[in-house]
Amino acid sequence: MAQSNADKLKEIIVIGAGVVGLTTALRIQAQGAYRVTIVAETFPTDPKSIRYTSHWAGAHHVSHALDDLRQRKIDQDTFSVLWKLSEPGGAAEGCFLRHTQTEYRGDDIPSAEWLHYMPDFRYIESNELRGPAKTGYSFSTITMNTPVYLNWLLSRFLANNGTIVRASLQHISQLLERGTSPYTGSHSYNDVDALVICAGLGARSLGGIEDKNVYPIRGQTVLLRAPWVQFGRTMTEADGTYTYTMPRSNGDVLCGGTRVPNDWYPLPRPEITEDILARALKLTPELAPPQARLDREPTVEDLRPIIIEPGCGLRPGRKGGLRIEVEWFDTPTRGKVPVVYNYGHSGYGFLSSWGSADIAADLLDGALKAGAPADATPASAVHNPSDNPGN
Repeated sequence: MAQSNADKLKEIIVIGAGVVGLTTALRIQAQGAYRVTIVAETFPTDPKSIRYTSHWAGAHHVSHALDDLRQRKIDQDTFSVLWKLSEPGGAAEGCFLRHTQTEYRGDDIPSAEWLHYMPDFRYIESNELRGPAKTGYSFSTITMNTPVYLNWLLSRFLANNGTIVRASLQHISQLLERGTSPYTGSHSYNDVDALVICAGLGARSLGGIEDKNVYPIRGQTVLLRAPWVQFGRTMTEADGTYTYTMPRSNGDVLCGGTRVPNDWYPLPRPEITEDILARALKLTPELAPPQARLDREPTVEDLRPIIIEPGCGLRPGRKGGLRIEVEWFDTPTRGKVPVVYNYGHSGYGFLSSWGSADIAADLLDGALKAGAPADATPASAVHNPSDNPGN
């Protein structure tokens, strides 16, 4: 039996529990007018798997927005939140490490104007360059211990009276008709006032969305135990090879990486692990234990005892970039219901999470206040989105 939502908090369901879904759910909660439920197949508390990309992320805050003004604002807004959270004594200080990041560029980018807002930003001198780098710059930023940060987001959501439901959805209409009751076994339910889609790579196959512009970008990494490394480095070569070392607050360092579109392979490839170790050591010889560097050049063999695990994840790429917009669906029992999209973040989910959540929350507010348009998409229809501009 449906329970009326009149004079009650509006019922919002967020689909997806990666960093974008968790952050968006928190932002919507903060509006104060909504009761929010997250529906997902996988949560941060689950063991790592290829089906949940956020566990495998670095993640440091280094924007790649270039000349995309919308993306610049999203990334800068996100950094403002993360920098505040990482303050000594801050709400989530233990999830972050503040450090100096140095970016080495072997490509032809003349400047990094889109990063000038970062604390302590400066262009480095020619005698500070490494390897094939033509230019470089450094600044203060943060890295996140991603499994810890994801669980902090989830615990904060639950502490704010949020609800989670584990479900393997086939189509969004399964939620639009009777909320989460098909998955909870409840005989009563609240009508759903809106859905928010933060399904990442799942947006490619989720019924009612089926966005074929979404595709995987496989990334592979190696996690080392190297608490003596307290700085980050990245090398971008002219051919697109991308190498990084990202320190974490717990003394681990994530080394990578690769960017391979449309590669679905779910396990780390041993030969790629070897290549990452070699590139990471060349970029950051300090990865080797200090005793190994006393009187000789370190080798990859010096890194093997400190390997924690290799890993790989499937970044949710999207042709046309990030999709943040609202669409109305016509349901048989509820009439027209807004569906807000917030997915397609590629490898930038963490560094754009709060900024894109702000936009999604504003779209949700605006849609519910303005009401439904005259036309709407049938909830049972398959939707093929337009190629929206993005990062």
